Amino acid sequence: MEQKRIVAIVGSLRKNSYNRQLALVARDIVGDRAIFDIIDYADVPMLNQDIEYPAPDAVRRVREQIKAANGVWFFTPEYNHSYPGVLKNLIDWLSRPVSKEERHVLIKKPVAISGASPGMGGTLIAQDLLVMLLSTLNASVMNAPRLTIPNITQQTDETGHLLITTSLPYLQKQADSFLEFMEA
Repeated sequence: MEQKRIVAIVGSLRKNSYNRQLALVARDIVGDRAIFDIIDYADVPMLNQDIEYPAPDAVRRVREQIKAANGVWFFTPEYNHSYPGVLKNLIDWLSRPVSKEERHVLIKKPVAISGASPGMGGTLIAQDLLVMLLSTLNASVMNAPRLTIPNITQQTDETGHLLITTSLPYLQKQADSFLEFMEA
């Protein structure tokens, strides 16, 4: 039996973002139950229909990673009560048909969503908007459990390294649920 593959998309491009660190903890929790890769998409250009066909190499690379995955796990911060623009740009590229013969890569793809934020609201609004967007694109969104971690700095050390203390059981539950969800 082929091992399951999860690709993580982090909504922040910052190297040590809380959400990138959260994705790394999720990868550790998943362990050997699935291959878990974090997609690097910093080189994906802004969507521009003038360069859509053929798609830029960075877009083709990310699309192939999504196509090869059994599930996509989004880790998003919340910027101004929404998900970040870089994440929206990537999803815009992923929502476009690959070719005249091949539809976009998110159709029916199992999706999970998590997020951490220094604010007391967590990432609930960003996640709700992301669910709406991904549902519109016909992705298969796992609506529960979702994980939104407010006040993330309370779960970090003095250098900003994520310790993920009180939220760990919830992340473990989400990982277990997502592995099951991908089987359905």
